[in-house]
Amino acid sequence: MLETVIKRERDMGTPARDLNPDARLITLTIDGQEISVPEGTSVMRAAAEAGINIPKLCATDSLEPFGSCRLCLVQIDGRRGYPASCTTPVEDGMVVYTETPKLHDLRRGVMELYISDHPLDCLTCPANGDCELQDMAGVVGLRAVRYGYEGENHLKAETDASNPYFSYDPSKCIVCNRCVRACEETQGTFALTISGKGFASRVTAGQNQSFLESDCVSCGACVQACPTSTLQEKSVIMMGQAEHSVITTCAYCGVGCGFKAEMKGQEVVRMVPWKDGKANRGHACVKGRFAWGYTTHKERVLKPMIRERITDPWREVSWEEALAYTASEFRRIQNKYGRDSVGGITSSRCTNEETWLVQKLVRAAFGTNNVDTCARVCHSPTGYGLKQTLGESAGTQTFDSVMHTDVVVLMGSNPSSAHPVFASRLKRRLRQGARLIVIDPRRIELVDSPHIKADYHLPVRPGTNVALLTAMAHVIVTEGLVAEDFVAQRCEAKAFNEWREFVARPDNSPEATAEVTGVPAADVRGAARLYATGGNGSFYYGLGVTEHSQGSTAVMAIANLAMATGNIGREGVGVNPMRGQNNVQGSCDMGSFPHELPGYRHVSDDAARALFEADWGVTIQPEPGLRIPNMFEAALAGSFKGLYCQGEDIVQSDPNTQHVAAALSEMECIVVQDLFLNETAKYAHVFLPGSSFLEKDGTFTNAERRISRVRKVMEPRNGMADWEITMALANALGYPMNYRHPSEIMDEIARLTPTFSGVSYAKLDRMGSLQWPCNDEAPEGTPIMHIDAFVRGKGKFMITQYIPTEERSTRKYPLLLTTGRILSQYNVGAQTRRTPNVAWHSEDVLEMHPQDAEDRGVTEGDWVGIQSRSGETVLRATITDRVQPGVVYTTFHFPESGANVVTTDNSDWATNCPEYKVTAVQVLKVSQPSEWQREWSRFTDTQQQLLHSRERGSELAMVTK
Repeated sequence: MLETVIKRERDMGTPARDLNPDARLITLTIDGQEISVPEGTSVMRAAAEAGINIPKLCATDSLEPFGSCRLCLVQIDGRRGYPASCTTPVEDGMVVYTETPKLHDLRRGVMELYISDHPLDCLTCPANGDCELQDMAGVVGLRAVRYGYEGENHLKAETDASNPYFSYDPSKCIVCNRCVRACEETQGTFALTISGKGFASRVTAGQNQSFLESDCVSCGACVQACPTSTLQEKSVIMMGQAEHSVITTCAYCGVGCGFKAEMKGQEVVRMVPWKDGKANRGHACVKGRFAWGYTTHKERVLKPMIRERITDPWREVSWEEALAYTASEFRRIQNKYGRDSVGGITSSRCTNEETWLVQKLVRAAFGTNNVDTCARVCHSPTGYGLKQTLGESAGTQTFDSVMHTDVVVLMGSNPSSAHPVFASRLKRRLRQGARLIVIDPRRIELVDSPHIKADYHLPVRPGTNVALLTAMAHVIVTEGLVAEDFVAQRCEAKAFNEWREFVARPDNSPEATAEVTGVPAADVRGAARLYATGGNGSFYYGLGVTEHSQGSTAVMAIANLAMATGNIGREGVGVNPMRGQNNVQGSCDMGSFPHELPGYRHVSDDAARALFEADWGVTIQPEPGLRIPNMFEAALAGSFKGLYCQGEDIVQSDPNTQHVAAALSEMECIVVQDLFLNETAKYAHVFLPGSSFLEKDGTFTNAERRISRVRKVMEPRNGMADWEITMALANALGYPMNYRHPSEIMDEIARLTPTFSGVSYAKLDRMGSLQWPCNDEAPEGTPIMHIDAFVRGKGKFMITQYIPTEERSTRKYPLLLTTGRILSQYNVGAQTRRTPNVAWHSEDVLEMHPQDAEDRGVTEGDWVGIQSRSGETVLRATITDRVQPGVVYTTFHFPESGANVVTTDNSDWATNCPEYKVTAVQVLKVSQPSEWQREWSRFTDTQQQLLHSRERGSELAMVTK
């Protein structure tokens, strides 16, 4: 069921063993029932498959069996003693008994020992009603405890409440080891251990540290694994047990984790990773599991507001007045400046259905193609590069595919911070023996972490990705490592031969390019050979590939390597872009680019336009509209005057902040639809309060093309879901939209988009999720792309000539700045900054190599000025050898940091994706904020006063009445 009364999911005790057509089945008898299960299955799991529940405490089906609690003992004919069923594999002909008088006595005795050193406070315990120890005491029939509390015990052990989201009460710990194993097996952090021996054994975080001080990443796997209230969510301690749950999808990164939102009425008690979620397989990270408090934060704006000028106080108005005013302003601007003087930006944080309506509103109600999305500044080169080479603008695999890979090339992506749930699965595969190649200017965690060490770390100089990838291709071609049969059958011969000749040139060799890339030729050759010959080879890449002046070229170079080695079209291989936001893939699919209709069909395609025109009853312009950077230039030129911005903060997230702010200042009507008064809203004339993912129905599409349901768990605190707001605005503009539910919008998407033609809410509810293409040819979706043929027919190799970026280090700006993310914060921080996640990361800092810091007299914690040709800001320095000499690194989660004040407007040649990853800067020790930061503080204070005066005005009006 999708909404249910809270009931613990059935736990089968030990993990399932893979069932494939060739698996050998073992037949045994348990309590008189004959059952056949795959070889390697535990007796406990086999019994559970037969509907027989064996008591357990240390066993759970998300972890490998451990055999410590001794509660799951069984009797087996012909075998001495009473073995633990969790660690005993089935055998042919085995006869097992799970209930005998002797077993009853043994289990009661074990349970009696546990309870003798456990608080008897069940009625006041926060886990009351959700405690496996409590359940098992009832199951084994424990009625009395013969052992008193006079001797030594742990009942007065102090609770560690340092973590903002959960507490650790060692007095209730039964040392089952589940939390330690979850940290190792599920998360892969190895932050917990059992310290001491015998009676003194206790769970310890780090080196006898508090949970907050330790290496714990607060993923919550230990909390979920704990069978008692030893590790317990503070929200449960405060609110008590939930009463019902709703399955939904996380609204943070592009992994798209499934969750059960456990509720009390309209309040979330906790978010529990959905065991059947195909993207996350029951795991989560600190953001998805815990950082949902922003939805009810006091700073959230809940009523529509308007003002004529950005120097005026905000005025709260009704929805009707706000929408009527917005529509009249857009029409006034179009009448005065022309049809193309307005446009819209769709949100990668909103649902597919909401994004569909925004681009439809722009095209049908505004009558222009001036629509764009945040993918412009992140993965637009992925769309272009993969379309040119493979024929489809998306990744090729499932996340599960990584468990079948032999060699992983991780390029320009730090999944431990940006996609932590996928990172955990990747780490598991690496611990199983897969090989790893990391291509990144920084030494990210996966280069060398517990039980993982990369075979190669290629610390490429920022801006030289294409030279490095082409050098790898040179090795593969010149050393005869090309998958000739695959290429001959699957790829265009002419394009391949031209590419082969190009990459084989001596000037593309690792030796010739070493001075450019900064990577030793021997390492490049070794990495190329490993990828080409090591078995299933897979590429996973992120914004460190796309956010360059040659981002599109680098994506094509990756696709070239995959085709050349035959690493496309099956499990364990592929080209996998790691999408940054929860629905950035979906926003692209839904037609958010100015040159493409939904389904990646160019607006100049007469047949495609005719399809939409017939359905929507309008004429669609055949010429592409303005990209986001073009909108800014047109605004400064005086021809672009109105913007509808849904769920994006372009002032903070886009490069060259001062340029963006100047462009917005020239517009006459900016409409921001969001949860908070963000940086862009400070320049807005209309604020339409948006709804959070907990307050709406719809779908998200993650990085693996997986379409998952988003379900409303509470009524919108602002009064309307985002799709209802856009629909009402379209109606106010005179273009009718009359949907009763987002499912009707999805029906329209399916009707007009071939890759979605088989998608419906009914099918999503039945199957849990679907990966597009989902149509008549693939009615249950397409987990792996390009199996027998590429979408474009034959794969096309593209020439990837390295062209140095114009943004390079000089005597004035000798360092290269690159940017990225950190685990606890997300994107511009609007959500995570309003949660306790600030306990881990409360400001953006600048990473500097010790040599660069010493040269400038900078020590740990000093304030430093970062100056580029675009601007200057000031950050606190942290000294680390994670970055190479000549490279500095920062994040962009806090608006006051002004990271994008220094980034430039240099961009990808094909898509205008900004070159965030290469900015030439100088860094010097300073003692005060930059001029931009001082101006930002003044402007922000003014805007907050204008917001607060609106609030005081409302209160005064109420008093007057």
